[in-house]
Amino acid sequence: MSTQDDPRQQATRRTLRRMLFVTVGMFGFGFAMVPFYNVFCDITGLNGKTADGPAQTLQESRIDSDRTVTVEFIANLNQAMPWEFRPEVNKMQVQPGKAYTVRFYAHNNSGREVVAHAVPSVAPGLAAKHFHKTECFCFTEQRFGADEGRWMPVRFMVDPELSDKHNELTLSYTFFDTGARTAAAPKGLEAVHPSTQTN
Repeated sequence: MSTQDDPRQQATRRTLRRMLFVTVGMFGFGFAMVPFYNVFCDITGLNGKTADGPAQTLQESRIDSDRTVTVEFIANLNQAMPWEFRPEVNKMQVQPGKAYTVRFYAHNNSGREVVAHAVPSVAPGLAAKHFHKTECFCFTEQRFGADEGRWMPVRFMVDPELSDKHNELTLSYTFFDTGARTAAAPKGLEAVHPSTQTN
């Protein structure tokens, strides 16, 4: 009886070992794919991510005056943040190669100090690598006191290399409450109170 069970037990152990190796391999492959995916998205812009820091100084040397691109601006809040967050304008007609500035207004209605971080995204995703920002409140965390409001500028340029099939772009920001309380106050931004804000 034992001679008949031994081959079966050995076969079972081999199968279990193989399944274990496959399972471990799948987990390892999944973890390894994360950095590869991030690099791929950074190169192709497929996920709509924009650069984490400012682009080089924008030089208006190759303005495509024969073409206009519509840029739509969207402001979102995450984590049910009791804030006001909106763009100064909803849409803007821009010429590729020319630098523009748009402002976003944020107001902290939470009744407490909040440190927040804005995450940008450009759609369609393939156009993200052609959307350049030299100034943006998204580059650093922003500290807002209770009942503080602020206009925050974004200086950007659409690359003339943007494909002709992309005539409409969407720049969206989502504000997150980071839960931190120690971010440095932003420099060069106009702090305003709702009673004194102007468009």
